[in-house]
Amino acid sequence: MSLSQISTIQVILVPQGAEYNAVCKGLNRVSGEIPQVVPIPIGSPGLITYLEKLEIIAELRKELQPNILVMGLCGSLKSEYKIGNVVIYESCIYHNNLNKSVIREFSLNLTTDLLKKLELSQQKQISKVKGITCDRIIFAAQEKHHLAQTHNADVVDMEGFTILEFFNSLNISVAMLRVVSDDSKHDLPDLNFAISPEGSLQTLPLALGMLRQPVAATRLIRGSLKGLKVLEKITTDIIN
Repeated sequence: MSLSQISTIQVILVPQGAEYNAVCKGLNRVSGEIPQVVPIPIGSPGLITYLEKLEIIAELRKELQPNILVMGLCGSLKSEYKIGNVVIYESCIYHNNLNKSVIREFSLNLTTDLLKKLELSQQKQISKVKGITCDRIIFAAQEKHHLAQTHNADVVDMEGFTILEFFNSLNISVAMLRVVSDDSKHDLPDLNFAISPEGSLQTLPLALGMLRQPVAATRLIRGSLKGLKVLEKITTDIIN
């Protein structure tokens, strides 16, 4: 089964930096036509403004069945989702500090098509998950547990809901595929202060944050490297 036989992906959106680089490396091994890859800011603040300025949107709206795939890493909120696991989202919730949440569904047809191709290429079942998008990095294991219990969410990210809601308003189908890069049992370094208002990681604050919590930082680096390696491979598999 080739992707052209199911749903054609015109654009891949992926957080800028290491995740974007991993997806591009995966696409370098694709023999046929590849989608346009667009790096996006890390996190939701300013993301809508960024999306509104994308020139590709005008082209997408001319397509008969425009499809967007969001890719990247995510954090596990439950013990069954382990580092390196590939997950595809069924739905996504947005959570803020007011403890209010709204749920949005990803395109059923696009998600089903991608899931079939993934399971064929991987020769194993791929987990469908309920995600939650937060406006900051969820670094404490205790808070991850709380989100899982309160919202019955499986994984967490910082961009999914915003992207989904934006393109839903334009009648453009969206699916989201991510790789787990940190588990639900351990704390991460608090690196929220290292994310710039433009949604990029700032080198010096990032390094300082890592140095303050070396054990958690080592765990984060190992998980991220494993997740990025899987992300690169899965990109090749899903587009080939």
